[in-house]
This record gives sequence, structure tokens and C-alpha cells, in this order.
Amino acid sequence: MEKKPLDALISKNGLWVSRNGNLHGIKACETSQKYIRIEMDCGEIITVRNSKSSRSARSLRNHKFQKPCKRCRLADDRVQEFSKKIARKNDADIKIIRSFRLAPEKPVQEQISETKQTEEIKANPSSHPQDEQRAGTLPNNNTNNHKSAPKPKRSDSSPSKNPNKTSQSQSKSKKTEFTPSQKTRILSLLGTGEMISFAKEKRSFGELESILLTERKKDIRSMYEDSRENQLGKIERKITEFFVDMGFLEVKSPILIPFEYMERMGVGEDKKLSEQIFRVGDNMCLRPMLAPGLYNHLRKFDNVLPDPVRIFEIGPCYRKESDGNSHLEEFTMLNFCQMGSNCTRENLEYIIKEFLEFLGIKYEIIEDSCMVYGETIDVMHKNMELSSAVVGPIPMDMDWGIDKPWIGAGFGLERLLKAKHNFKNIKRAARSESYYNGISINL
Repeated sequence: MEKKPLDALISKNGLWVSRNGNLHGIKACETSQKYIRIEMDCGEIITVRNSKSSRSARSLRNHKFQKPCKRCRLADDRVQEFSKKIARKNDADIKIIRSFRLAPEKPVQEQISETKQTEEIKANPSSHPQDEQRAGTLPNNNTNNHKSAPKPKRSDSSPSKNPNKTSQSQSKSKKTEFTPSQKTRILSLLGTGEMISFAKEKRSFGELESILLTERKKDIRSMYEDSRENQLGKIERKITEFFVDMGFLEVKSPILIPFEYMERMGVGEDKKLSEQIFRVGDNMCLRPMLAPGLYNHLRKFDNVLPDPVRIFEIGPCYRKESDGNSHLEEFTMLNFCQMGSNCTRENLEYIIKEFLEFLGIKYEIIEDSCMVYGETIDVMHKNMELSSAVVGPIPMDMDWGIDKPWIGAGFGLERLLKAKHNFKNIKRAARSESYYNGISINL
């Protein structure tokens, strides 16, 4: 017979069997895709999973309960009807049994020994088996059949006379071993600046996890009392303030763009970056960079805004990434650019310097190149690239209708947060359901 889900059983019976075996009447019931919210006649409210094989489903299916709930005040005929349904015609083979756990099977010799000891106890009723069981041994009344086991003699090599060996074995037993999943869990719960050596750790996984959970809960409560600002949103607002004060115009371009834009950027079907693009249908994609939107705005603002044209954008981008420690599939980019006069490398480095000093992030500049822009100026924090900056014009400009000098740079906001707060993993700085401001919320 096919098992019905829990919501079907509740709808059919209009009753609920609690964990302690009490039978309740149901006043109201709300069902979602996975859960059921049940309000009893007595006022109790619970939420359970809508499962076919749960204990509650088995109890309702087998009409198994201990006693009716007194506060629900179920009518006697309703209780009797529920009880009688166990003998339905279609369910004649259903039997209510008490589940139990079998004791581990003992060796044959041990079973024979216990059998003989039991026969001896029956033959000698003056003995007290309860006292003997407490002592851990049974008396030997029949010396012919059972010889008492000789006590082992202590020798000089006995562990009791070698405290050094005992202490060494005890110290070895205190060494804690962590599974890979346990290590991952502990590392996710570490706070900023906290470190751990699993090789030297003596506390168990449970003890360590409990301590870290307590600390992270304190961090979240403290954060709620002090700020209540999400760091990714906060740094975006600070960056917007900085560039507006510098005379840049903020723009917002579409996230869903024609794939033809990426072909203009030099990303064809045979390029490596094209494999990282999230395609939407045949002709559209989620933007992997902000440059196409900025190119379009520069062309449209040219000869409208005063020279030089200065614009910036902050927004989400998407790429299929395999390296989860330093890359994200959904990340937030800042791109700024200036077109027209004073578009020199010195001015570009000046803007970068003012920007990173405003955020309080140390950096260095190195020469590099990339497949899209050619020669670039990379901004590094330790071993992490914060930005790739370019001094134009470049050959690609003509495909966008741009014929003036320009300078520009792109920064990843999550990398800026990782550098600023010394996060060990970039996911702590990202849009996430696992971290808030770098703190694990899987508590």
C-alpha cells in the first residue's frame, strides 16, 4: 500500500498524535511545500516536516496513540472511531508492535557459561542474584564443573609499575583528530584575526565548536547594537560619496546585456572568458564586466557634458568561476573613467591613490597585461589584485564610437573588503546567506 504524506493523513483524520502519544484534535492546519503548521484544539501550535516516513505519519497511519489530550476535549465517539480504523478491511495485515533494539550477540562460550550459571542459581535459591550482578560476578557453588579463574600475577612489566609508559599512552590518547568536514566547520566559525592549529588542538570538536558559536553570537549582537549596516552596502555608499565629491557622475547600466557587446570587447566564442559568461537565451547574457555600459555612456555624454567627461558605476557582475577562495560567481564591481583632457597615467595613479587612502587600504602598482585591454596597470594588496587600470586610447575604442583619450580602472568591492578587514576567505565579504559582515551566521 502506498504511503500517504503527512498532510493527507491529517486531512483524513483531523487528528494529531504528539511525541508523548497524546491524541489531539486539529483546529487549523497550514501546508507549505515542505512543512505543516498545526494548531491543536488545546491551543498548542507546532511546525513539522511534511514527511511520509516520520514517526507522526506512522502513528496516524497505524492509528497508534496512548491517550486523548484532556485539554482538547475530544468526543468519545471520535476517539473510538479513530481506534477502530486499525481493523479496516484493506489494512487487515497491519499490526502494532513495540519497537526495540536487539542486544549485541554474545560469543557461544559466553552464552554457555551464562546458561550454566543460571542453572546453578536455580539449584541454590539461597543465593542473591541481584547482589551478584551488582558485584559483576556470579558465585561458583559447583567446584566440580567450574574452576575459578586464577588471578593474574603482577610482574615488573605491569603497566601499574611503569608510570612513564602510562603517561605517554594517556598523552597520545588526548590528541584530537578532526575530519575534513569538522575542520571546514571550525574554520568557518573563526573570527577576524583568530587562528587555530589542528595538530596541537587538545579540545574535542564539540567543545571547540561550542566556544566559537558563543563568540560569534556575541559578535552578531554587538554588531546589531553598534551599526546594523551591511559592510558591502556601506562601502558602496562610501565609494559613491567619494567619486561624486571628485566630480564623477554616477550611472547605472543594465545587468542583462546583448552578447554582441562581449564580442565588441574582444570576447569571442574561441576566447577563454567566453566560457565564463552566463548566457541567457541565444543573444543575451549576464554582464561579466561594467565596461560595455560605460563605453555607451561615454559616447552619449560626449559633447553634452563639460570636458573632461567623468563617470563611474557600481554594480553586480557574473562569471563562472572555479576558484572559490579568491573569486566569486556573483561579485560587485566599481569602474570609473575619464575621457578628454588630462587623461594621463599620472592623473590615473593620483585618483587611485586618493581613493585607496580614503578607504585605508595599502597597495602597490605593477605593470601587467590582459587579453581585453592589452597593457595594464595592476593595483595589488599583498598577493591579491585589487584593480586593473588602463590608459587609453586602445584599438577597441573605434568599435564603441570613442575617438578621444581616456583613463579608467575597475575594482572588486569584495576584494576591497577582504583587504580592509583581513578576511581569510572572499566569501565572507560577498552577498551571502552564510556570512554577515565576515561573521558566520550558520549557528
